[in-house]
Amino acid sequence: MRRLIAALLILALALVPAACRDQPQGVIKAVVIGDAPKLRDPTRGPLAPADAVLLQNVAQGLVRFDASGNIVPGLAERWNVSDDGLSYIFRLQSMQWPDGKKITADQVAKLLKRQIAPRSRNPLKDTLGAVDDIVAMTDRVIEIRLLAPRPNLLSVLAQPEFAVLRDRYGSGPFKATLTGGPGGEVRLMRDVSQGDEEKPIREEVLLSGAPPADAIVAFVANKTDLVLGGKFADLPLLLRVKLPRGALRFDPASGLFGLIPARTGGGTDDADVRKLLSEALDRANFIAAIGVPGLGARATLLEPGLDGMAAPVTPTWLGTPLGDRLADLKARSDRLFGKDKPVIRIVLPDGPGADLLLQELARDWGAIGLNVERAAPGAPADFLLIDEVAPSTSPAWFVRRFHCGIVPVCDAQADELMDAARQTPISQQRYALLAQAAARIDDAQLFIPITAPIRWSLISGRVQGFAGNRYARHTLTDLQQQPGRD
Repeated sequence: MRRLIAALLILALALVPAACRDQPQGVIKAVVIGDAPKLRDPTRGPLAPADAVLLQNVAQGLVRFDASGNIVPGLAERWNVSDDGLSYIFRLQSMQWPDGKKITADQVAKLLKRQIAPRSRNPLKDTLGAVDDIVAMTDRVIEIRLLAPRPNLLSVLAQPEFAVLRDRYGSGPFKATLTGGPGGEVRLMRDVSQGDEEKPIREEVLLSGAPPADAIVAFVANKTDLVLGGKFADLPLLLRVKLPRGALRFDPASGLFGLIPARTGGGTDDADVRKLLSEALDRANFIAAIGVPGLGARATLLEPGLDGMAAPVTPTWLGTPLGDRLADLKARSDRLFGKDKPVIRIVLPDGPGADLLLQELARDWGAIGLNVERAAPGAPADFLLIDEVAPSTSPAWFVRRFHCGIVPVCDAQADELMDAARQTPISQQRYALLAQAAARIDDAQLFIPITAPIRWSLISGRVQGFAGNRYARHTLTDLQQQPGRD
């Protein structure tokens, strides 16, 4: 399979000169790594990458992200926040559904409440746990009432999981039609007003999905302008091709990238074992192998820059070279496991980046006498890989990801602290409770952090208006294709 991928990439390079190529001005072609885009209701479960891109571009929420990840108006033309932070009031734009009927505040309130209802499987439902009610105050005014302040509410509402979708139709900014092209290609169009006397400018994007190797081949072959949704597992494929300068962009993503216990009752259901494995991991070596500029090792649940949190304290052992600690780690391994060392099985995605991670784990944990294997599909495993981007800068998202209702191995006292934090209306107390919960999760090593999530895109020199952001969410509005040459 790897030889086939390499052959395809070499063929693409042979057919398309690496030198400058004339480009027509016109429709922007965007490919998302993964399955074909489908318009899916977030209440049905997590969104695939292409589904999320499609949804946020045809069914905006009350607010949305611009290219740089800033909050800009969506359905709401403006909003106000009460002094106590418990009330957000949004005034809707005067807009219509695709069938010509008026969009009303009552409709929007009901659709948003449906996303956080008990039966909803929206993956971000828990982030709005402080919502008391969502009500229509007038035909164009909606209020979100909170039990406690949530300064990151707008960032959550801008996520595609809270797009306002009614009977499989949204309010834009784009309208979508299927083209019948490869990868489930969808044509996105919108007309942008330029003033009373000027003709509107039409923005048009062809959006499709493709496997990672195919998406890279298409980009190198000058058949697409934008590739979105790249992750660590696919990144080494880019080393096999010659990309135009500046084509590869990394999002400064915030979130979780590391291992969690996959089940209770196994050998990893022991905090001392998990601490040993965490300390034996050579994070710097993996980061060097994956080759992402500015990526740093991480050994704590929380990361710097979260709301209300001091910078996390790095464990002292992380500052000591692994070679200097190896003898102690081997002795601890012998005490914990004896002569019959277990095999550690890990659930990992497919792809050469995941192969690199497996090799690193096998090398590092092999140095203390353990064997490491990739878990077969459906077979019992010891660890799962988490690779998730945070929807906001709230520390609550990081902490609540390890609630006993979500992960198999958890800490009951950390749960109590999380739940108390959700109820307190005083921000300083809330952040103190979340910090205590994070400390318990770190102390029990319920998460073996490695680094930050890796998200990458490819962008042609013909396209302007694209930027990376910490949420790794990319709007296709305001992209411009420039005539000329790469």
